[in-house]
Amino acid sequence: MYRRSRRRRHHEPVEMNITAFMNLMVILVPFLLITAVFSRIAILELNLPAADGGQSEPDPQALQLEVIMRQDAIEVADRGKAVRVIGNSKDGYDFAGLSALMRDIKGRHPDKVDVTLLLEPEIAYDDLVQLMDTVRVAQTKKEGRVVRMELFPEISIGDAPAPPAIKQAMR
Repeated sequence: MYRRSRRRRHHEPVEMNITAFMNLMVILVPFLLITAVFSRIAILELNLPAADGGQSEPDPQALQLEVIMRQDAIEVADRGKAVRVIGNSKDGYDFAGLSALMRDIKGRHPDKVDVTLLLEPEIAYDDLVQLMDTVRVAQTKKEGRVVRMELFPEISIGDAPAPPAIKQAMR
C-alpha cells in the first residue's frame, strides 16, 4: 500500500494546453484592430474680436475684413460697410462664390491674414465650419492638380450686427 501511494506522488508535471487560448488571441487581436476607430483630431485656433478699450486707433486705410453670415446671405464687409452680398442658392449658401471673392480680395491684399466671422444666432454649426474652411483655404486646379492656397488663416468669431432696418422690414 505504501508503494502505491508513493507512485502517485512521483507523477511528472502535466504540460499546460494553451492551444484554445492561442486560437482566441489569433482571432481576437485582428478583429479588435480592424474595428478600432482611429480618429485624427484637428485643432483650429480661433480668436475673439479685440475689445477697443484704450487701444490706439487702427490704420483707417488698412482693410478690416468681416464676413457676416445671415440666414439668407453672406455679406463681405470692410469695417461694417458691405463690399458684396452673396445670396443663397437653392442648395444653401454659395461657398464657391465666396471662395472666388476671397481669392480676389487676397490678390489685392496679399499681406492680409486675418478675418472676422460674424454670425447670426440660428446659424447651423456645419455652415460655420464650411465658412471657416472657405475663408481659410482655397483649392484651385493647376496643371491637372489640386493646389491649396492659403487665404486668411487667422480667424476671429463674433456675433453679427442686426441687419439694416430696410432688410428687417422685408423679412
